[in-house]
Amino acid sequence: MTTYFEGVDAVKYEGTETNNPFAFRYYNKDQVVLGKTMAEHLRMAVCYWHSFCWDGADPFGQGTFERSWHNASSVQEATDIKMDVAFEFFAKLGLPYYCFHDVDVAGHLETPDELSNELARAVDRLQQKQDETGVKLLWGTANLFSHRRYMGGGLTNPDPEVTATAIRQVRECMDATFKLGGENYVLWGGREGYDTLLNTRLSTELDNFGALLNKVVEYKHKIGFKGKILIEPKPHEPTYHQYDFDTATVFGFLQRYGLEKEVHVNIEPNHATLAGHSFAHEIATAVSLGVMGSIDINSGNYQNGWDTDQFNVDIKDITLALIELLPSGGLDTGGFNFDAKVRRQSSDAVDLFHGHIGGADCLARALLAAADIIEKGEIEAFKANRYKGWEGDLGKMILSKETSLADIADHVKTEGINGKHNSGRQEYLENLINLSIK
Repeated sequence: MTTYFEGVDAVKYEGTETNNPFAFRYYNKDQVVLGKTMAEHLRMAVCYWHSFCWDGADPFGQGTFERSWHNASSVQEATDIKMDVAFEFFAKLGLPYYCFHDVDVAGHLETPDELSNELARAVDRLQQKQDETGVKLLWGTANLFSHRRYMGGGLTNPDPEVTATAIRQVRECMDATFKLGGENYVLWGGREGYDTLLNTRLSTELDNFGALLNKVVEYKHKIGFKGKILIEPKPHEPTYHQYDFDTATVFGFLQRYGLEKEVHVNIEPNHATLAGHSFAHEIATAVSLGVMGSIDINSGNYQNGWDTDQFNVDIKDITLALIELLPSGGLDTGGFNFDAKVRRQSSDAVDLFHGHIGGADCLARALLAAADIIEKGEIEAFKANRYKGWEGDLGKMILSKETSLADIADHVKTEGINGKHNSGRQEYLENLINLSIK
């Protein structure tokens, strides 16, 4: 094991009275909440890319992080050092999972053969690291957006040679994920969309995407992969319009191509807000449509119109999402992946610990608040009372397949029905939420 983070001991739960900045105050992995431990509910993961691949650069300035692997003599040396450091971090942080893109662990390489060879070598080292630390793979994904060949998309590219290259990359990353015991596989369509309709045949790209996603599912079953295939909704950036705009859009796409029982969503709060939704809305939509898969937990900055991938420290925002998620059974193969990066000015390596510790504690606090709300039952009771009329004779008559529109209208006239408003009591319900956040 490396000692890149020398001076930082294993992070433990020490409770709210501790002054130790390298300790969890709320995340007690063994604490039972609603019948499961916190660890079982949250299934937290560290993302490889923001934590160990980003150098702190932005469109206006060079990298601000001085990491040892940034100045390595070769791609192979850089990936080896980075992997040693990553697993030291995983082990000391004590969260159960990690996630990666193929190029995160193999390096950005020019040809498919080079990437394939380095990925195979990386998988062997990753397996050894997993065995040594007990850290598991939540999901893997192929990077089909960074290389210049993918400027027009990966699985939706107008050139079949580019798409074929992407398919090879997906197949090999799926194999790697399966070999490493990954519990899901994500298709993050970073450039599956368009910048202008002037050079885009929309119907062709959507049909190709649907056909190829069916092949991904077929391959999943062929190799015996038991995890979920996930699509991550995002409305724009880097393309102006992405085909996976939000959860509802993804579900419509899946239905059109017969995949609604096979593919689920990987929801990100920052993407939800970019689409004009709340985190809770996207969770509720996914749950109601039966496509809830996993969560990339982060947040955006409302002063910016792009994906800032900040650690989510908004306990109320997460609580509102969890009260939509937990009654459905929560996450099974999915988890909460910290798809978040420390700020560009947080340039010390130990800042990675502070970001993840704070993120884990916020998730734990939100879990406790959501459990308290669910156990009290006041909000659910209010909803049940608000909709109880649909369980009565009139509600059943309206929805009956034997009843026509005219039948309903005639019934209203005959019975003299004159619907009246009832208060939605939003402020009262918001107060209940705040009372449970400690």
